[in-house]
Amino acid sequence: MRYEFIASYENEHGVKDMCQVLGVSRSGYYAQRSRGQSQRAQANERLLVRIREEFHLSRKTYGSPRIHAALKRKGVACSRKRVARLMHLDQLAARKARRRIPRTTQRDPKAMPAPNLLNQDFSSPAPDRKWVSDITYIDTAEGWLYLASVLDLFSRRVVGWAMDEHMEASLVQQAWNMAVSQRQPSADLLHHSDQGSQYTSDLYQHALAAQHCQVSMSRPGNCFDNAAMESFFSTLKSECADQQFDTRSQARTAIFEYIEAWYNRQRLHSSLGYFSPVEFERQPRH
Repeated sequence: MRYEFIASYENEHGVKDMCQVLGVSRSGYYAQRSRGQSQRAQANERLLVRIREEFHLSRKTYGSPRIHAALKRKGVACSRKRVARLMHLDQLAARKARRRIPRTTQRDPKAMPAPNLLNQDFSSPAPDRKWVSDITYIDTAEGWLYLASVLDLFSRRVVGWAMDEHMEASLVQQAWNMAVSQRQPSADLLHHSDQGSQYTSDLYQHALAAQHCQVSMSRPGNCFDNAAMESFFSTLKSECADQQFDTRSQARTAIFEYIEAWYNRQRLHSSLGYFSPVEFERQPRH
């Protein structure tokens, strides 16, 4: 592998210096080159082709753990360390999330928040037992576009979402209505959110009461109380909204496609044993 590294970078760095750093002799390096690629090098090159394919299929969002899981699902035998090493040499790196800027949680001082019944327990024994909800912003050249989402903690599936130029109570109600319409949850559902004015509003609280669900809210200023939703938004920002969109319409289209076509149905989740949310929900339960 050291000889392969030297061969890859000999046009950028001196062979002599790299041999000294890597602890090999120049004569050994040139002898290896004269014998042609070893079987291991050829196997690495074939594996790298598959790695590049999976990396681009993932929209350049997968790091080595998910690339390894994707290859394993397709019957490719390789170690996670080997995948990580080849990705590093090929400079394949997953996108990183940008720092969040706008504040989307605005409390109503007159509202009475619900207790934190979720208490940072993000596990769920079955679908539609625990939902979490929140709002985030999307940057566009026309101004902010706000996204409200509802996430099922069992499968991490986004079961409801809505987008608009404002972040009023009607925005979160649209996301809630979509989730209820699609999933038809039972009365023992627990709904968790922050203490934002949208979630404490009469409009939204009446919608929750009509469904007879338990209401839970995060403590003020504690983002860890809704960490699962924070994680989804961070993933969305790094994999889909990592740059400013030209228009809100463009952002809407990209986010719709990301959530429904990619995130829910194809993206491998480490917390789900490298299944997508839809695949995970279809697994037999005992």
